[in-house]
Amino acid sequence: MDTLITSGAGAPDADAVRPWRQWAAAAVPADRAAAEEGVRLAYRRAGLAGPERIVWAGSPRAGVEVVRGLMDAGPCVREAVRTAPWAAERARMLAELGAAGWAAHWSATGGRLWGVTQALVDRIRRGVLEESAGEDRRRETETRLILLDAVLGQHDAPWLAAFPTGRAPLDGLAAVCRSAGWWWPFAKVAVVCERPVALHRDEAGRLDRGDGPALAFPDGFALYAWRGMPVPADFLDGLDTLTPERIRDEENAELRRVMLEHYGYERYLEDSGARPVHQDETGTLWRITLVGDEPVVMVEVVNSTPEPDGTHRTYWLRVPPTTMTAREGVAWTFGLDAAAYAPLRET
Repeated sequence: MDTLITSGAGAPDADAVRPWRQWAAAAVPADRAAAEEGVRLAYRRAGLAGPERIVWAGSPRAGVEVVRGLMDAGPCVREAVRTAPWAAERARMLAELGAAGWAAHWSATGGRLWGVTQALVDRIRRGVLEESAGEDRRRETETRLILLDAVLGQHDAPWLAAFPTGRAPLDGLAAVCRSAGWWWPFAKVAVVCERPVALHRDEAGRLDRGDGPALAFPDGFALYAWRGMPVPADFLDGLDTLTPERIRDEENAELRRVMLEHYGYERYLEDSGARPVHQDETGTLWRITLVGDEPVVMVEVVNSTPEPDGTHRTYWLRVPPTTMTAREGVAWTFGLDAAAYAPLRET
């Protein structure tokens, strides 16, 4: 398979990027036979004998522990298997396309996938560190180094999408990307991880789930998140029984924001007995004071156009905490200052 499919005036075809996006987000069991074949091919492309054995792990967390316990694996060969062929292909394409051409090509291929995928990689690394390191700083450093030695398998999709992968030297790496998760190449042993079995993200591509793990691997390693923010597993269990008092008592400001988003700002205002701080013809300004955090300030506005049943819908607009009047808040939502905001008709 070759990623450099083009259409029109030579621009990369969007269809060429789509499968890489799918492989990066795949949450299905690994194709172990195809992955192992890809691993051995990657070794051959690097001029190395294939690993004497391939060990499977249920997640990156488990992979780190397998690598930590290896006794006779030989040196890590990531440089030869992954870094050197990547650098050679990038140099070749840079010479072929020129700096501007390469930048445009990257933007149309790997650049489309990089941000979301790299955020996921960073979150997995952080989750592994949190679970396996604990309070032992020496162990934490060792874990961090092991993670940096990983070839990212499916999460190498962004940069692989920018290169020809149907031939040497990247065809082996691409085969693993299509078939499995992270992996570690050593002279005698390769450690390969399963892909996740569940992946839940919001419209912005952030990990997000309110009733379970946002990312889960078959061995039980899982990450919990609400709109991209990491949360403890047991935190989600209490979201459906929240009260204003529970929200106010939460000491962690970030978790408190999650609670407010789930509970609903307007519902919190109503249930907590909040009072408006300013009112004019544009709407009503409300302020929620939070200990250890900036206040939540919202403008309540009523749509002057009636609904089919004759009622008027109310909207709640979050505005900067420095907002002092309703007009200033409504104007801010239009990118104006209060003096410049003078609508002909309130909507």
